[in-house]
Amino acid sequence: MRRLLWLGLALLTGLAVFLVSPPANAAAGFTVSGTQLVDANGNPFVMRGVSHAHVWYQSRTQQALADIKALGANSVRIVLGSGQRWGPTPAAEVTTVINQCKANRLICVLEAHDTTGYGEQAGAATLDQAVDYWISVKSALAGQERYVILNIGNEPYGNTNATGWTAATKNAIARLRAAGFEHSIMVDAPNWGQDWQFVMRDNAASVLAADPQRNTIFSIHMYGVFDTAAEITDYLGRFRSAGLPVVVGEFGFDHSDGNPDEDTIMATAQRLGIGYLGWSWSGNGGGVEYLDMVTGFDATQLTSWGDRIFNGADGIKATSREASVFGGGPGTPPPASPSNPPPASPSNPPPAGVCSAAVSVNAWNGGFVATVRVTAGAAALRAWAVSVTLPAGAAVTSTWNAQATGATGAVRFANVSYNGTLGAGGSTEFGFQGTGPAPGGTASCAAG
Repeated sequence: MRRLLWLGLALLTGLAVFLVSPPANAAAGFTVSGTQLVDANGNPFVMRGVSHAHVWYQSRTQQALADIKALGANSVRIVLGSGQRWGPTPAAEVTTVINQCKANRLICVLEAHDTTGYGEQAGAATLDQAVDYWISVKSALAGQERYVILNIGNEPYGNTNATGWTAATKNAIARLRAAGFEHSIMVDAPNWGQDWQFVMRDNAASVLAADPQRNTIFSIHMYGVFDTAAEITDYLGRFRSAGLPVVVGEFGFDHSDGNPDEDTIMATAQRLGIGYLGWSWSGNGGGVEYLDMVTGFDATQLTSWGDRIFNGADGIKATSREASVFGGGPGTPPPASPSNPPPASPSNPPPAGVCSAAVSVNAWNGGFVATVRVTAGAAALRAWAVSVTLPAGAAVTSTWNAQATGATGAVRFANVSYNGTLGAGGSTEFGFQGTGPAPGGTASCAAG
């Protein structure tokens, strides 16, 4: 009797799994599983990144993404224009940005900024207009579900008629799904993103249920409204208790409307496994220049805010893990740095007194990113230098965790101050980005 009962339960369980299984294409990209964002390989992914204002600083994007990655981020939120106030950013440009994100092994969160403060901000776009834009650039987004998250519109309502957010958001999601978009969708809160009336919080479950793919993530922006630990932990905790996915899609260390508690924001996000994206890399104006993380897009000039979010407690460098869709496996640590060296690889070390270098390349039409792993032999190193010969027509445009001599032909990369010393069998990594044909996987290493 018990065996028959067990078999009956097993058959019912199997039938239930069959009935609720997602469509076959669900694994094409990111999906939502309870409170977690899961990548196309089935591994949880927690965003640790920053925003970059591409629509205003298009010529800065390539270098900015390389620098953001070098500081440890696993994702970047890209500001685009839908044509009502800025842009529109054309499909070809969106393709270029996506390729640059992929080259730097960054998950690309694309957002249409023109919706900011609709109802209060003159000329702001509606969510319907934002959807029109996404449909117009669908050719650039199709097939990129493994690498791209679609943030429909930035802060899509001000404080006027914020209750209209719920119906407008449901309609926007429905239109995107009807148009064939299979991406994870991120939706920003009303009240200029801060949801102080709790419209998003109290209606999130119904918005998620209205998505036929159940693949929607909720984004709260934390500035002056979130100036106490109690407010932060209560807001994020309610989403977690309700089993709903949330990210801190923007936050800062200070703002004109109050002083947000960035320490609690970051600590709570880390404790609960919630993603965060700080605002913003560089180029702020209008009195909020203090939110720049680096001065003048120069990664060597971290501001106090930049140093806090990248290098501080619960910061990006300490907590970021690269998405497994880039081939590093689940939970791949961020690039080597003074405070986060890679694990030693002592198995099968090279002979004593030498070092080896292995090159891995991520290439696209017209450019590439190379990651070079330097491994010491049976003796410790005090310094190292790696030579890479580039093919004709290739040139190095940026380098991280190494000093480059030359840009074409035979290029020499030497250690910087914090990664020259390696224990026997120990390893470190550096990287470089370039244009033209990609180099091969071989390089020579000289030990110091």
